[in-house]
Amino acid sequence: MTAVQRDASGAPATPDATDPDIRVGYRRFAGVRTRVLEVGPPPAARPAGRRAGKRTRPLTERLVLLHGYCDSADTWRPVLAELAAAGVPAIAVDLPGFGEAEALRPGAMLPQLDAFTAAVVREQSVLGTVVLAGNSLGGTMSLRAAQNPKLPIAGVVSIAAPGFVDSWLIRTVARYPLPLRLYSSLPLPVPGFLVRTVAGQLVPRLLYADRAVADADHVRRFTELFPDYRSTTTRLEQARQLVGELAEAYQLDRVRIPLLVVACGKDRLVSAASGRRLHALVPHSRLLIREDWGHCPQLDDPVELGELLGYFAAGVAHRDALTRAKAARRTAAQHTAAG
Repeated sequence: MTAVQRDASGAPATPDATDPDIRVGYRRFAGVRTRVLEVGPPPAARPAGRRAGKRTRPLTERLVLLHGYCDSADTWRPVLAELAAAGVPAIAVDLPGFGEAEALRPGAMLPQLDAFTAAVVREQSVLGTVVLAGNSLGGTMSLRAAQNPKLPIAGVVSIAAPGFVDSWLIRTVARYPLPLRLYSSLPLPVPGFLVRTVAGQLVPRLLYADRAVADADHVRRFTELFPDYRSTTTRLEQARQLVGELAEAYQLDRVRIPLLVVACGKDRLVSAASGRRLHALVPHSRLLIREDWGHCPQLDDPVELGELLGYFAAGVAHRDALTRAKAARRTAAQHTAAG
């Protein structure tokens, strides 16, 4: 059995009602059913002779976009629209436990997310040179995938990945201080409307560089994750577990592929110092600091971020093609010498 399967219904991805350039479908990766947003030529447009699971020369670069904690593939919709207009193939997926994906199983979270990410990468590598880009938790998963030399990844863009020099808020969640413990143990639950009201005030401040320009639809999408007291406490416990796992999340000396580190000056969750630290730990990486971006630049500035991702992916794909060509010439020369 392969790690990647189409949804059992067999229904193909269909154009999105609000943006026909984006196709929406459902697939299974590493046994987890999830939703996929996709732009670019559909898989049926492969040249004759190209079959899923058969490794051949990639067609072009393909971006795989991973979202952050308590987010979903929808966070990438504005960027996907830009990539579609530029003709850059890309997919965004709901990570397990978020969006419309199936729930995470009990136990460590990062290994489950690793298996899921690896399955997505392997599927997409059949269609082209894979460049992985992730925001926040997605940035962590991109870095962890880059640490695995067996995965066919040509390059990685890590945006605001946590676990290096984090903000007071992430440190607060990790330490689980008295106010949070009291909230989780209240004998009477906080009314749902109050939870949603507080979330509606906090989300724009935490995710955007300027909360005044926050998109109402995106804010509502986040606040729907906290419909009541019970869901909020569950997410808090999950966040505490995840922050704990981040302590042992990285083995950056194993990262050999091109890495672009994006740090955001107005990020209130993961400071720009975290990006500088990551860049210092991976000497061959490149660092971009945007002082005007917040924690989710795909929401702040999808036009420029889309251009950045497309440019990086094209450069990585070109480098990958040159590397493959050199290897082929070297192999041919060896066979000639042996003959």
